[in-house]
Amino acid sequence: MDRSTHDEMVKRLRDLQANTPDVEASAVVSVDGLTIAAALPANVEEDRVAAMSAAMLSLGERIAGELGRGYLDEVYIHGDGGYVLLTAIGGNAVLTVLARKQAKLGLVFLEMRRAATELESLL
Repeated sequence: MDRSTHDEMVKRLRDLQANTPDVEASAVVSVDGLTIAAALPANVEEDRVAAMSAAMLSLGERIAGELGRGYLDEVYIHGDGGYVLLTAIGGNAVLTVLARKQAKLGLVFLEMRRAATELESLL
C-alpha cells in the first residue's frame, strides 16, 4: 500500500472518531493480524489490537457459520469500561472501534458501516 492510501485511511478513521464522539479509537487490521492503518491513543498498543482483532473476527466467523447464523456482520464486546466493536471490511480486513461505555451504539454501527464501505474502496 502506498503512503497516500495509508494517509487517506488514517484520515477516514479520524473522521469516524470526529463524527461519532463516543468512538475513542479505531484501526484497520488485516485478517493476518497486521495493522494497516490506525487512529489509536498512545496508551493502546497497535500490535496487540491488531492481533486480537484478527483473532476475534476469525472466531466470530467460525461461530456464525457453525451455528447456522450466516455471514458475520459484526463482533460486539461489552465490558464495564466500554465496547470493542469489529466489522469486516471485505474479505481481507477488519475495522476495530473502541467506544465509550455510554455510546449510542446505533449511531456507532451506522458510522462504522459507512467507514467500512469507504475503507474497502481504498484496500
